[in-house]
Amino acid sequence: MRRLRSSARAWAAKAAPGLLAALALALAPRAEAAGQRDPALRPIVQHAITQAQCFLNRYDAAVWYTLMEPRLARYVHNPAERLDILKQVYCVTHQPGAAKVPPGLVLAVMQVESAFNRWAVSSSGAVGLMQVMPYWPERLGMQGYELVHVAANIRMGCAILRYYLQITHDDVRLALEEYNGSVGRHFYPNRVLTAWENWNGADDLGFPVRAQRAAPARR
Repeated sequence: MRRLRSSARAWAAKAAPGLLAALALALAPRAEAAGQRDPALRPIVQHAITQAQCFLNRYDAAVWYTLMEPRLARYVHNPAERLDILKQVYCVTHQPGAAKVPPGLVLAVMQVESAFNRWAVSSSGAVGLMQVMPYWPERLGMQGYELVHVAANIRMGCAILRYYLQITHDDVRLALEEYNGSVGRHFYPNRVLTAWENWNGADDLGFPVRAQRAAPARR
């Protein structure tokens, strides 16, 4: 495992611009990749990338770190990386002027998608904490290796998730199916909703979710 992780780091560090995008094109498309290809997502993700400022209230941040840091330590052993992940999730989900996203849901998505391994690469070419598809850097004028960066990956992944929550009117199950590209199949949203329970206390946004329906209606 240690050898594999070192190889992944070496690959990411040496990756030429556009390499990840080429990888995605070379692999046959899978259902899991389809969700992030919506043309309307491009300006939304582009806007998310430009929001580099962090909007933290000191007291809220202290509570957030105290509650979440010990739980995340099970997955991320590096303290600096752990705090960076929590900072980015808190900031992106509390971004003024943007539609609300439950931070606990974002953490659950990362738990299921990558087990908080920012070097993770799926068989369909999705990369990083939130398993963002590798054509995004190319579309946004970024370098492919930036997908393994904590801040960039979380901003892009949250922008995509926020978009699907909006178009499904905050139906979390449907939004997760869209995010994963598995509409009509409940295995993925069920896994994320189960993982969401691990992050109890993360959500303080009064977010109106419709996640508990056993058989969500189709749009």
